[in-house]
Amino acid sequence: MSTYTTREQAVAVFSHLFEIMLRDETFTSTMRRDGLSVRFVHTAPEFEMYVDPDGVRIDDSPATAALAIKMSCDTAHALWSGHLLMPVAVAMGRIRIKGSVAKVIEFAPLLQPAFDRYPAIAREAGVAA
Repeated sequence: MSTYTTREQAVAVFSHLFEIMLRDETFTSTMRRDGLSVRFVHTAPEFEMYVDPDGVRIDDSPATAALAIKMSCDTAHALWSGHLLMPVAVAMGRIRIKGSVAKVIEFAPLLQPAFDRYPAIAREAGVAA
């Protein structure tokens, strides 16, 4: 059984997570300074989310992003919940990343607050742990 019961539920949780992240000046200014943008391609349910310092867009990605990360919503849930480590998920093929390795290295430390906030956001949206 899938963690997310509907596309709307998944979109609401993941977009809310990154909208909160974008309120953090360090996160936003670092993304802006380093030219970081990310296109998340989620499957089961399917949607794309584009994140740059100016906001979050759903299914409205520019042609290019500094990074593209593809994973299922179940994998995203396990990752953001802290039950799956990014290097393990990449090695297992559960997450596919396109873009500069240097950009991935720059972006990864910025995500720590997302790991801290995700469980509460998911729980509030009715996502089972």
